Parts: sequence; C-alpha cells; structure tokens
Amino acid sequence: MIIQIYAFTKVNEAVAAVEMGVDNIGFIAGKYDQVYAELSFEECREMVRAIPPQGTSTAITMSVDVDEILRMAEFVEPDIVHISSEVDMVNMDAMRTIRERMSPDILLMKAISVEDQSSVEVAKQYAQVSDLLLLDTSAKGFPGVGATGFTHDWNVSKQIVEGVDIPVILAGGLSAANVAKAMEVVKPWGVDSNTSTNIEGSRVEKDLKRIEEFIKAVKSSPLYEPGRGLKK
Repeated sequence: MIIQIYAFTKVNEAVAAVEMGVDNIGFIAGKYDQVYAELSFEECREMVRAIPPQGTSTAITMSVDVDEILRMAEFVEPDIVHISSEVDMVNMDAMRTIRERMSPDILLMKAISVEDQSSVEVAKQYAQVSDLLLLDTSAKGFPGVGATGFTHDWNVSKQIVEGVDIPVILAGGLSAANVAKAMEVVKPWGVDSNTSTNIEGSRVEKDLKRIEEFIKAVKSSPLYEPGRGLKK
C-alpha cells in the first residue's frame, strides 16, 4: 500500500512529508493557468531532485499536447507522469505514443473518472496503455479529472481494481476520516489525498498535521502492508 499526497508547491514540505511516511509526492507540472498550485518545469525539477531516496515523484500534467507532455517528462524527470485530462482529450493512441517515446524509467499513470459502470470498461481499456491507474472524481467546473474533494462510488472502483492487472491508486475526497473504509471496500494498491490535506481555506498550502493524520489512518488499517511502493 502506497500513500500519495498532492499537490505540493514547496520543496521543504515535500521533503518533510516523505520523512513522515508519504511514498509518492505529487505536484502540478506546467503553468497553464488552469488550476491552483501550478509549478514551472524548473520548480518541478528542483522538487524531484530534493525528494529523499525513499520517496517517489509524480508530475501531474494538465496539458493535452503529446509533445508538451514529453518535453515536461524529459526536463523534470519524475518517477511517474500523471495524465489528468479526460479520456477524450488524451486518447489511447496518444497514450501509446507517450509511452513509446518517454523514457522507460518513467511510469505512465492515467486518471480515470469514476462515474458509473461504464467507467469499468474505460479503465480496462486504458490499463492496456498505462503503467498505473488513478481512480478519481470529476465535477462540473473542475478541469481534468480530480481535485474536487468529492468521493465517488467505491463499489465501481472495486470492480476496476479487480478487473485490471496493473497497480491502482484510489483518490477522490479521501481523508483521515474515510480512508480506512475506502481501503476496506476497494482494496487498492495505493491511496491519494489532495484537498483534505490542505490548510483549512487554502487551495495550495499543505497541512503537515493533516498529512500526519492521513498517514496514521492508512497505517492503522489491517489492510495496510508496508514495503509495496515503487522503491520499497
């Protein structure tokens, strides 16, 4: 079970989070004026290089341009590239191209919007062209998939986990209060928190106390198994 936290903007907070027990440090790569907490490629590369060796870096991109995504991956050199757009914006052919042209040392993760039973088939399709899947929640007025703070039907996510043969990270409104239950229902490879680990009222500042509480909630679950992360 891995713990992933988005979206860091400060290097010192990212380093502190890894030292507390976070496995994957997520950040938004590229300033496209679409969402809060966007970082320049230079800032992202600085964060990647500062993350302690036991942690991994995940660069989420809001871009839908294949060449731009590849340029980011080459410059930033994260462990994981997270494609956050809706599936009709970066389709399977585009995913194949990214996977073929991107460094084999970088894993490719696709966000899947969990809505209803149709999401299961979409996830199965994208599992063929991805190294990992992230199951998240979409909402009107929010670009891409995720960062809404809303949960979705975990029973659908459970079906996806059972139906694909690649690691799946569960996201979407997870907090210290509900993550253990989500783990019990879905049994994902990893869990993700974004909005619930921010400072109250802030869209960009992380709250290390809330991160600590999230970590404790995950590790207190009988389903938690240490040592299954990318660098464990």
